[in-house]
Amino acid sequence: MATRRLSLLLSRSLSSTSFQAASLLHSLGRNSGKWGNFNRFSTAAAVEDLITPQVPITYTKHLINGQFVDAASGKTFPTYDPRTGEVIAQVAEGDAEDINRAVSAARKAFDEGPWPKLTAYERCKIILRFADLVEKHGDELAALETWNNGKPYEQSATAELPTFVRLFRYYAGWADKIHGLTVPADGNYHVETLHEPIGVAGQIIPWNFPLLMFAWKVGPALACGNTVILKTAEQTPLTALYVAKLFHEAGLPPGVLNVVSGYGPTAGAALASHMDVDKLAFTGSTETGKVVLGLAAQSNLKPVTLELGGKSPFIVCEDADVDQAVELAHFALFFNQGQCCCAGSRTFVHEHIYDEFLEKAKARALKRVVGDPFKKGVEQGPQIDVEQFQKVLRYIKSGIESKATLECGGDQIGSKGFFVQPTVFSNVQDDMLIAKDEIFGPVQTILKFKDIDEVIRRSNATHYGLAAGVFTKNVHTANTLMRALRVGTVWINCFDVFDAAIPFGGYKMSGIGREKGIYSLNNYLQVKAVVSPVKKPAWL
Repeated sequence: MATRRLSLLLSRSLSSTSFQAASLLHSLGRNSGKWGNFNRFSTAAAVEDLITPQVPITYTKHLINGQFVDAASGKTFPTYDPRTGEVIAQVAEGDAEDINRAVSAARKAFDEGPWPKLTAYERCKIILRFADLVEKHGDELAALETWNNGKPYEQSATAELPTFVRLFRYYAGWADKIHGLTVPADGNYHVETLHEPIGVAGQIIPWNFPLLMFAWKVGPALACGNTVILKTAEQTPLTALYVAKLFHEAGLPPGVLNVVSGYGPTAGAALASHMDVDKLAFTGSTETGKVVLGLAAQSNLKPVTLELGGKSPFIVCEDADVDQAVELAHFALFFNQGQCCCAGSRTFVHEHIYDEFLEKAKARALKRVVGDPFKKGVEQGPQIDVEQFQKVLRYIKSGIESKATLECGGDQIGSKGFFVQPTVFSNVQDDMLIAKDEIFGPVQTILKFKDIDEVIRRSNATHYGLAAGVFTKNVHTANTLMRALRVGTVWINCFDVFDAAIPFGGYKMSGIGREKGIYSLNNYLQVKAVVSPVKKPAWL
């Protein structure tokens, strides 16, 4: 029953009555062992005796035109285990020539190949067969995802893999339901619209959710009849190559889905600026998103969808149940090692309950279990790599220097790997870097507010607008905040609910366009109007 409830973590709303089910992922570890003694800067940690995952590293080359091939240059690059910093495998390093080969294969598959010419139902069946194969290989994929990324295995296996499968089944269902309209017009004309695939889609995905970002990008593109070149994050190339192989086993024609591994300034830039790519999709930081958008504009003005950074407010109102609010705010920030673009990284708490909330938030952070993500009960693994690890520690230092109060955490754990203590700051002011910048790590900043008008103003005073959380018992307060907050998603008494049908994207500098749901299909379709005269019409 526990694992069944875990599998719903990313696809169900967390109502107050079902709150325990929502927080089960991190409460499992809290209830499964002895913690020993704490001081205010300690955390429940077990970073030793690492488990060696029993999964072979089979796919490390580019997948181009249905075949695994070496990089044109012959170069490889290492991909690392973030638990130790040690090399897992050497992966083909793509550059402009590899992107050219992949684009050529995708172009031929679109212009001459069977994929866009298949009936929509045939495309649907191939995508469904792929989802079945992913389920069959779920254990290996979950282990590979955790090994290459560092997230808890329980999260990979019981939350993200089921969500990945659900997403592809959702998009398979859309494949034969994409159609245009008959449009009335003034005069004797028959007018219809055709919804056509846009063509060759370039897609660049990040390292924090490699499998889910694969699904968010590839699912709608293929359902609409497009062909794809996917550039993986250099930190996490392994699972995308694995599932792409499964897609071909399911019957995907060669050239329809091509996967190139490599670095952003080489492979990523070549894809973004390629003249024969018809559409580009990118998920990553706002800074890199600006570069990607510029390259697309300077080349062939290809349309771009961007899912970028955030600094999401999590607002705890005066009427909140403090214990539940603490647990949900903890989850909203620390989930996935804090490496989540929509993390509730500005925890606004009403002044009347601030002190109680702070003490309980600190106690919860001190109980968070950090360790080998393959071990049962571990809630937090390492940061993705040394660069991100050092970035988080720099922000912690900045918080201390700016006179925020370090309540707990604040340092690394162990002598190897990229583990960071769950960290909580109080007395945080809006002008501090830890309150303005996207830290992308396990650092909770707790701010105090007096009334709704104030918290609306402060929440919106940011360049970002990806998401927000609201915790209140008052429906009128919830209605006011959901309309006033300038963000793409507002979670009320829940957080990080990612159902396949729920659109996701940002306002302001958090992005352009929407992922998931019906809105994501618009990213991969062209609308063509067809007009013809009608002589002696029976009706208009």
